[in-house]
Amino acid sequence: MHLEDNSEVAKNMEVIGMLQGFVAETVETSLLDPDDCWQPTDFLPDFTKDGVFEEVKKLRERTACIPDSVITSLVGNMITEEALPSYQTYFNLIVNEEKDLTSTNGWVRWSRAWTAEENRHGDLLNKYLYLSGRCDMKEVEQTIHRLIYNGFNANTNNDPYQAMVYTSFQERATKISHVNTGKLADKAGDSTLSRICKTIAGDEARHEKAYKSFMSKIFEIDPNGGLKAFEQMMRKQIAMPAILMADGAKNTNLFTDFSAITQKIGVYTTWDYASIIEHLVSLWKIETLTGLKDGASKAQDYLCNLATRYKKIAERMKVPEDISLSWLSNKKLAF
Repeated sequence: MHLEDNSEVAKNMEVIGMLQGFVAETVETSLLDPDDCWQPTDFLPDFTKDGVFEEVKKLRERTACIPDSVITSLVGNMITEEALPSYQTYFNLIVNEEKDLTSTNGWVRWSRAWTAEENRHGDLLNKYLYLSGRCDMKEVEQTIHRLIYNGFNANTNNDPYQAMVYTSFQERATKISHVNTGKLADKAGDSTLSRICKTIAGDEARHEKAYKSFMSKIFEIDPNGGLKAFEQMMRKQIAMPAILMADGAKNTNLFTDFSAITQKIGVYTTWDYASIIEHLVSLWKIETLTGLKDGASKAQDYLCNLATRYKKIAERMKVPEDISLSWLSNKKLAF
């Protein structure tokens, strides 16, 4: 990193420090008390009660009707959620200057509370898929292991502004993915799984709103810096959290293949990517920002035209070939 980059990051960290009170308030207004939160057991068969195996049988009957492609998409979503340790580590490296994970600092409190809410998502989807019998769980578990082992890099260059852009974008993308998976589960006849996906999407929507509000505050205080960070992130493109799920020992195209499946069945597509850009540009009022300097006007033009460019790419994209991943079980289920 060049000296001027270090100087810019330091300046941005000063602004991040100014948001401590706002972020602390957001913990109270946007996140839930642990005693009031839903938990995975609210959606799963209760093994402390009689008749639980009948409930498991019903679960397996429902999931047996779900297409392989939808199960694969769900597995990929779950694996992404299960790599949460990497995401919390990344976030703390960016905004936690105290390096104290028990601090009452607003950003540290947010990191803990956000992580605690997100942690339920992977737990619930993992258990549901395990009970369904539709997956080769050893393969799935190895993928989770590899993804956490390989780490995570959002490519934000230690810049907290870029981190806020990334999380604003990514939370919305995750919400869209869960919503669309829920719709496909409902169409296949599994209303419980549909409710699970929509409930998780509801969490993501709250988190998305919070991260977008953090970035909105940055634009109020430092519009030039915020605009530059937004442009930098979008020129690099948003790297999906699960991009490092494979390594050289197995399928190096695993994430690419997973992405092709979500594109093919409409869970998360290039159209969605374009719509998120369009949404953020509108929300942060990029087109109407004034008093710009240091090349920010060019960044403004770039961002205002970017969604249209991605829509044109989406129009030209071919439908991906059918792909089968090792996450699926080959065994025929008996009820």
